[in-house]
Amino acid sequence: MAYFLQQIANAAPVAALYAALAFGYSIAFAVTRRADVAYGALFAFAAQMFVLFASVGWTRLWLVLPAALAFGAAAALLYGVGAGILIGRHVMRPLAFSSDNTVVVAALGIVLVLMETARLASDTKSLWLPPLLGTRVVFWDNPGFPVVLTVLQLVNTAAMVAIVAVGHTFLVRSAWGRRWRAVSQDRAAAALCGVDAGAIFLTAYAAAALIASITGILAVSYYGNMDFGAAMVFGVKVLFIAAIGGAGAPLRSALGGAAMGLAETVWSAYGAFLWRDLVIFSGLVLLLVIFRRERLVP
Repeated sequence: MAYFLQQIANAAPVAALYAALAFGYSIAFAVTRRADVAYGALFAFAAQMFVLFASVGWTRLWLVLPAALAFGAAAALLYGVGAGILIGRHVMRPLAFSSDNTVVVAALGIVLVLMETARLASDTKSLWLPPLLGTRVVFWDNPGFPVVLTVLQLVNTAAMVAIVAVGHTFLVRSAWGRRWRAVSQDRAAAALCGVDAGAIFLTAYAAAALIASITGILAVSYYGNMDFGAAMVFGVKVLFIAAIGGAGAPLRSALGGAAMGLAETVWSAYGAFLWRDLVIFSGLVLLLVIFRRERLVP
């Protein structure tokens, strides 16, 4: 029983990470309805910029660790959101409403550019953060198998849940959220009513890049390092989740991401680890076939 409860506790940070990533991706996906693997690259790029600039702050600027981490986080947000705005304005917005294949090819090019930029900036070195906030919080003090999480896991989980909650409230209650829903439901009709669909697309892409950057910072603060291979796996998974949830449903996508994080953790605890990704992706494909409803894209 204690082992099962520990796995449920372990699933909370992973589920929150997938939920926040899926929520951010769905905001941009709602207005384009185009698969965009560059989202995972933005997630990894911001994470690597965080590690790189935190290292610069520590080794070259002689900052204390909290200041070095703050310096790295600020730089990561600047570069991650800046890259997202640049990509959204000059690459995705001109191509988003053309063929799907065009967007896929452009996204793959963006992945390569961001990956090589991060590699060259770090001089092809693998940089790692020190363990952070590793104090254990005991939930069940079982003498044989205590159920625990670290402070960092709890902070990350709370932060990612807050991203989803605040983002959903903003989408539901704000004037921008109403315009975003109008563009996601019918771009042409929204334009006839005076909504600037291009501006909504760009701000939605920037919002998605902001969420990807924040989650990248939070994720790498726990894992210590982030490579593009792992980030692309994250990106492809949330792509499937958003497609299953449907355009214009970030909260539903977030719930799907949380469910996938739980399933992934439970499989890792009780199943063969080498088969985990195959089982997860197979399940996502099956759900996409069952639940996806084709919609007319204007």
